[in-house]
Amino acid sequence: MKKNTLIIAVLCTLLTACQMEKNPFFETYTTPYGVPPFDQIKVEHYMPAFLEGIERQKAEIDAIVANEEAPSFANTIEALDASGELLAKVSYVFFNVHMADGNAEMDKIAEEVSPLLSESSDYVMLNEGLFARVKAVYEQKDALQLTAEQAKLLEETYKDFVRGGANLTPEQKEKLSQINKELSLAELQFSKNVLDETNAYQKWVENEEELAGLPESVRQAAAEAAAAAGQEGKWLFTTQKASFLPVLQYGDNRALREELLMAYVTRANQDNQSDNKAVINKIMKLRVERARLFGFDTPAAFILDDTMAKTPQAVYDFLATVWEPSLAQAKKEAAALQQMMDEEQKGEKLQPWDWWYYAEKLRKAQYDLDEEELKGYFKLENVRQGAFDLAHKLWGLNFKQLEGMPVYNPEVEVFEVSDADGSLIGVLYTDYFPRAGKRAGAWMNEIAPQYKRDGVNHRPVIINVGNFTKPTADKPSLLTMDEVETLFHEFGHALHGLLSQCTYKSLSGTNVARDFVELPSQLMENWCYEPEVMKTYAFHYQTGEVISDELIQKIQNASKFNQGFVMTELLSASLLDMDYHSLADTADIDVNEFETNALNRIGLIPEIIVRYRSTYFNHIFTTGYSAGYYSYTWAAVLDSDAFQAFKETGDIYNQEVAKAYRTNVLERGGTEDPMKLYHAFRGKEPNPDYLLIKRGFLPEAE
Repeated sequence: MKKNTLIIAVLCTLLTACQMEKNPFFETYTTPYGVPPFDQIKVEHYMPAFLEGIERQKAEIDAIVANEEAPSFANTIEALDASGELLAKVSYVFFNVHMADGNAEMDKIAEEVSPLLSESSDYVMLNEGLFARVKAVYEQKDALQLTAEQAKLLEETYKDFVRGGANLTPEQKEKLSQINKELSLAELQFSKNVLDETNAYQKWVENEEELAGLPESVRQAAAEAAAAAGQEGKWLFTTQKASFLPVLQYGDNRALREELLMAYVTRANQDNQSDNKAVINKIMKLRVERARLFGFDTPAAFILDDTMAKTPQAVYDFLATVWEPSLAQAKKEAAALQQMMDEEQKGEKLQPWDWWYYAEKLRKAQYDLDEEELKGYFKLENVRQGAFDLAHKLWGLNFKQLEGMPVYNPEVEVFEVSDADGSLIGVLYTDYFPRAGKRAGAWMNEIAPQYKRDGVNHRPVIINVGNFTKPTADKPSLLTMDEVETLFHEFGHALHGLLSQCTYKSLSGTNVARDFVELPSQLMENWCYEPEVMKTYAFHYQTGEVISDELIQKIQNASKFNQGFVMTELLSASLLDMDYHSLADTADIDVNEFETNALNRIGLIPEIIVRYRSTYFNHIFTTGYSAGYYSYTWAAVLDSDAFQAFKETGDIYNQEVAKAYRTNVLERGGTEDPMKLYHAFRGKEPNPDYLLIKRGFLPEAE
């Protein structure tokens, strides 16, 4: 550790001496709203800023430890929360851009800096002198007359040190530090392999007859993708969902559907240089070793000890209550789809690549609902404005697009967010289209957090990222129903970050228990197909005509359609996650066999593929949802119950309920126990029946 620290110091001196004045990270941002000057930041600025940030935080920690005054909340806990500003400043920018617009140079920096950041974190969390001060403050907490937020910061800080290894022996600390460094590199490799595999696959179609059934907009997008790749006159499909899912949904060519789906679900599972099976083994071995160091039998037991659920058994029991009705419904849906296939008299058996295709046919037959027709009403900019308008009606928020702001990619757009009284709430960036350097999926991140210090309320800078359907030469971006929900979902996360009114960075915004963080995002989904809300954003992109009551009613009628598939696909991934993190030894596993056994054990039907197969399950192997993917369903109980609070009043915009939700949940971050916050909003325990009713597994209450 001492040798690496010396290397960092030397590198820092050499790399920053000539760049200190030119590096934007070393200056106070002079941009509007203090956003990062993305137009000035260059790749060569990152590493010097990282190295300097690491050294500065080390000096700040040393100063806290060396303070001759008795440990106090101010000189220890608050000082620690305020430390590391430069390191956070560069980290926010680098990792946001790396995820959304990365390249080979940034990959190399990430690989170099990850073990250094791990070591830097260990310098804080395994620092005996620092922990002694934290512990001294913690042991006198009852006599300090702290506010609720201060008490929570003290509790979380002490707990973070304990869970970070502060109570371990010197030998165990050294072992933990090595584990942390190896894990950071393995998790980075996993993510890179998935992105490389996603970018590598290209399906070229030369005969237009193979595209039978596909809407013209899908063909045009594929033709433009091929032309952009230098193959005019062909059609290009990839494993980006916006590219291949329309083929699964509409394509008559069964062989093409199969090829595209199997290319997607076998990513990083090809026994090539981007294969993730060995990486998974390494990650799980390291996580098991880490759990053992802390006296836990499994990674799940260690991770869940710091959540609402608390124990693996509680998660398994919870998932079981939803799994059984979901699987039963999925089997009914599979039978209905098989019946449609039988009526075609082709002698074919329902396969995973048939599900979307026949489900779309069945939805059209049962509800006269054609998603391709619906897309004409879901222009991306209008849907986003609908989300903005909803926030305005609920809380008086206003969104103003800002021109000429620095961005890391020309597709990024920026908005000022202000409160009903005109005061600044924060800044929101949106980045919605797929590109080679962008990780798949959709997410919200902080670019700068909200916090209060020295009488100043520092307002946040938040970003929403997606991989939605791109515009074509003659059509704007027209979203699918799933993409509409995703936009509202990520906007809910954004509101959680934007509306934060916390004092301390480490408690603000989305810094809450993993199984609570999805409540604000999933609650927003409840509004997106409400008739009153749809009429604010669903305008036909050609005629400007608002969506008809008849079409809205069809959407309402079909709202519970295919929910067995949706829930079974989701829950099987949650259970697969739990099985991985319930491993108690470090023996090698056959990843494919392990996955198959896990899914067979719960009875997943072969017509449905788990939402994320192991080798591209980024959520649990790289992005912090390890033993936590269940939280989407856990939070679904909360969001269904929370929306019922509005429905019970007969007004989905009810101002009293909206204020209670904003005040007790959105503004509070992680400043109190999450269930206490929820109780303060709702006044009672969440009722799980509302989720089952919403999914169609229980009848509507009379």
